[in-house]
Amino acid sequence: QVQLRESGGGLVQPGGSLRLSCAASGTVISTNFVAWYRQSPGKEREWVATIVSGGAFAYADSVKGRFAISRDNAENTVYLQMNSLKPEDTAVYYCHTTVRGANYWGQGTQVTVSW
Repeated sequence: QVQLRESGGGLVQPGGSLRLSCAASGTVISTNFVAWYRQSPGKEREWVATIVSGGAFAYADSVKGRFAISRDNAENTVYLQMNSLKPEDTAVYYCHTTVRGANYWGQGTQVTVSW
């Protein structure tokens, strides 16, 4: 059974930083792509960043230069380092992967950027 578990969300002031974690079980995370998505109230879920098995990565334009995705193979965990946070980054953040054609999502972690 593949499971993804996000953590690291919280309340941060504008300009601050947070690091989100996506810990995987039931799969070797380095053999799959892992993507981060986010969803704000009343909005559709939007893609944020992806890291693929070979280590290449991509970012949405809205977070490019501020967010960094990385992977720790020993910990079987993918991270999302978020810097220079803005109020519009407020959302529930989810990690996602596909294993043998099946989609898996974590439960999400809330990020709130506010004074």
